[in-house]
Amino acid sequence: MWLFVFFDLPVVTKKQRKAAALFRKNLMKDGFVMFQYSVYIRHCGSHESMKVHAKRVKLFVPDEGKVSVLSVTDKQYGDIVNYWGKKEKDKKVITEPLQLEIIW
Repeated sequence: MWLFVFFDLPVVTKKQRKAAALFRKNLMKDGFVMFQYSVYIRHCGSHESMKVHAKRVKLFVPDEGKVSVLSVTDKQYGDIVNYWGKKEKDKKVITEPLQLEIIW
């Protein structure tokens, strides 16, 4: 099974930013990886394991914001379709050494 965690957390104040960062850190400590910026996923070997990790997510939730948890089977996850836009072109990097001219 796969466990998805979707969240929208406020980050206006320093306290809110700290809470959001701690939430992400706790997800990663529990084995989640970032799928998109506010979407993290984790594979669980069984339904029981999924329940354990879903309960842990509930413990991590900050006082403010919205967090949703969704579980899907391996078969359902296998049907995912991803689309990527065009890759941003690499910007030219100047590799020539910088020369300074000192005028007295």
